[in-house]
Amino acid sequence: MAFLWISLGSIATLCCAHSSRSWRSHPANEVTMLDSMSAFGDLGWVAYPPEGWEEISIMDERNTPMRTYQVCNVMEANQNNWLRTSWIPRDGAQRVYIEIKFTLRDCNSLPGVPGTCKETFNMYYYESNGKLWFIKESQYRKIDTIAADESFTHVDVGDRVMKLNTEVRGINNLSKKGFYLAFQDVGACIALVSVRVFYKRCPLTIRSLAQFQDTVTGGDSALVEVQGSCVNNSVELDSPKMYCNADGGWLVPIGRCACMAGYEEKDDSCQPCPPGFYKAAASDPSCSKCPPHSSSQREGSTECRCESGFYRAARDPKAMACTKPPSAPENPISTINETSITIDWRSPRDGGGRGDVFYNVHCHRCLGEWRECSPCGGRVRYIPRQLGLIHPRILVTDLLPHTNYTFDIEALSGISELGPIPRQFISVKVTTSQADIVAIGDPDQATMLAVSVSGGIIILLFLVVCFVVSRRHCGYIKAKQDPDEEKMHFQHRRVKLPGSRTYIHPHTYEDPNQAVHDFAKEIDASCIRIERVIGAGEFGEVCSGRLMLASNKEICVAIKSLKAGYSEKQRCDFLSEASIMGQFEHPNIIRLEGVVTTCKPVMIITEFMENGSLDSFLKKHDGQFAVIQLVGMLRGIASGMKYLSDMNYVHRDLAARNILVNSSLVCKVSDFGLSRVLEDDPEAAYTTRGGKIPIRWTAPEAIAYLKFTSASDAWSYGIVMWEVISYGERPYWEMSNQDVIKAIDEGYRLPPPMDCPVVLHQLMLDCWQKSRSDRPKFGQIVTILDKLIRCPSSLEQLSNSSSWQDSSMQEAFGVTTLEEWLKAIKMTQYQDNFTAAGYVTLDAVMHLNNSELNKMGITQVSQQKKILGSIQSLHVHGSQVHV
Repeated sequence: MAFLWISLGSIATLCCAHSSRSWRSHPANEVTMLDSMSAFGDLGWVAYPPEGWEEISIMDERNTPMRTYQVCNVMEANQNNWLRTSWIPRDGAQRVYIEIKFTLRDCNSLPGVPGTCKETFNMYYYESNGKLWFIKESQYRKIDTIAADESFTHVDVGDRVMKLNTEVRGINNLSKKGFYLAFQDVGACIALVSVRVFYKRCPLTIRSLAQFQDTVTGGDSALVEVQGSCVNNSVELDSPKMYCNADGGWLVPIGRCACMAGYEEKDDSCQPCPPGFYKAAASDPSCSKCPPHSSSQREGSTECRCESGFYRAARDPKAMACTKPPSAPENPISTINETSITIDWRSPRDGGGRGDVFYNVHCHRCLGEWRECSPCGGRVRYIPRQLGLIHPRILVTDLLPHTNYTFDIEALSGISELGPIPRQFISVKVTTSQADIVAIGDPDQATMLAVSVSGGIIILLFLVVCFVVSRRHCGYIKAKQDPDEEKMHFQHRRVKLPGSRTYIHPHTYEDPNQAVHDFAKEIDASCIRIERVIGAGEFGEVCSGRLMLASNKEICVAIKSLKAGYSEKQRCDFLSEASIMGQFEHPNIIRLEGVVTTCKPVMIITEFMENGSLDSFLKKHDGQFAVIQLVGMLRGIASGMKYLSDMNYVHRDLAARNILVNSSLVCKVSDFGLSRVLEDDPEAAYTTRGGKIPIRWTAPEAIAYLKFTSASDAWSYGIVMWEVISYGERPYWEMSNQDVIKAIDEGYRLPPPMDCPVVLHQLMLDCWQKSRSDRPKFGQIVTILDKLIRCPSSLEQLSNSSSWQDSSMQEAFGVTTLEEWLKAIKMTQYQDNFTAAGYVTLDAVMHLNNSELNKMGITQVSQQKKILGSIQSLHVHGSQVHV
């Protein structure tokens, strides 16, 4: 023991340099359960046998006692000295850590010590639900054998050459209320300077206005899901969650809260809007200044009240300025034709700040000199109507001859009912034998503006003549303008002409960026929130996410991003699709929301189509739709193609894979990229004239001469019809591209899919006419499908043949074995099912039925129809088997 006592002097010196309570500060995410350094009295740990571990006290630099344990029975063999801590409550922790600081003497530095000296010791633990008096050695579970990184050799206290060893070990998956630690010495010279037991937690934090409480980490390094709660004055938009990892760190924030109406986010809290500001809804990002003619007097306002004389209608957004009723209409002109009168007037000089001004006309029949007047009654007719007129003009008929009438014309808007009464109006007084016009701006002080009928007519004729001359002059200039000059004028104005229905190819621009500027809206990247990756395109990732609109409403969008390291040509090719889509506005064409070009990554933002591509969607829902539903999908595609055709746009790659489907089963035409239409389509193949073409969907003249027109799109539409009715079957099955070209040239056309109505297959055949001029226009296709939808009974007659009964196709796919037959009909996955059921030859399958197929485990209706349809073909051809 003398050797150890000498060393303990060095320990005391070392501890005096390091044992100030300040060195015991620990990270905020650690919770200490036991710390021997913080004890001011005996630790009271149990040592057995008694002559083993010994508790000693040393003083730190503040003369505060420190309790340590030491053992150094190195002179005797077979040492087994145990030291057990007091019972440690678990506090809900599943994973705890033990940090020990110790010194250990090098056995070689102890002269005369036999080979029984050790330089390691063992650490154990035992779980229990309460304090125990005795624990057997065999009941402990070993944590680890502890060795020193550095052992000390010198005994000179003044040298201070000793260094503390620090080791940390963990225990996983604790489940009982508490546990004991134990240290086993087997013959070493050790001093335990400190033992600290702690667990880790994720500390209380606030993220996205959601508060997440202190959370103890999980056992076995598992993530712990924690539900957050919205902070004061906030509401939940998406359920907030985060994950606490084993190291006490927060990961993966999901969902969010938002400040409620009247409050905005500041420093992870929701603060009330100051006076003069408001916030109408939780979805609004921040407080806004009160709109014109309104104010808020208190904090936390959800709307701004209108000033006196100004109003806001119930349906007006709270961000709209308060407005006032319009002034009276002006300058009425009336024309009498026997018992009819036409009245025109000008809009009010002051519309009150609103754009929803309309007019009411009130008729009164008067006796004598307009002294006794009464409503005209129901016999008078008003064209277009008496109330709610949008345009300042009305025709009143069925008046009595030689009678005095007064017509009061008032201008109103969406807030007139909130304004003062009586309202501003003008009056027109006429007699069916003559016309006197009176305009009254103030109901209390009416001022006459008398105009004769003849004067009115002269003025009207003068205006008509001026209008005709002006139209002729404009027509002359228009006739002299060169069409190409007009096109250039359109391009350089940098705006899209209202109502324009002519597609402009982006490549006609000298600067491709100008095309993007003309046709695509630039979106601030901060308005986009990417949520998950849904695929990969030619240029980069495709993600789904949300777009915050100017109205503070969020919509789901698809986000195509341009991968890093792109060339300028790749950037132009990528954005060309936006330049094209931005020219289209139709419910069956994918809608462009905008682009991000001012920062990286460059992005194209489109509406999000929940059900993805049409071919994959149909394969996933094989046989689940009624024919009328499929026709509805086809009608939508045809309508979109009619729109494109009317704009002189040729798609060139119309196929089910390029049709997207939303949650309402609305089909929309997509994929308007220029470079990849012919070059990078996975279904495309090289042709003899150069370039790549999707052979199975392309018209013969486009394959042979690269002649793409709306008529070639009509051919492709026929293939899409076949894909839809067959639920995503591959056109021409496993035929090679060259075989497809040869078969089409020889007159072969795809047979009707299983359960295909005759009228639909006939429409397909019409689309596949060899002569382009014989194919239907998309407008005709839409009309045909509309008639079918209105008369579903026309879809009841089904084609007698199936995809496996067409003779020319059978010649191309002769089979002689069961394996070849299953391969030809793409059912090789069921070969083991047939073999296990005893069907090993073609003759054996000749009498299969639905019941047998069900027993074999082939239960999908569409697959049963496909197999049984092929078996019918086997019957027809006998020993010469074709499918």
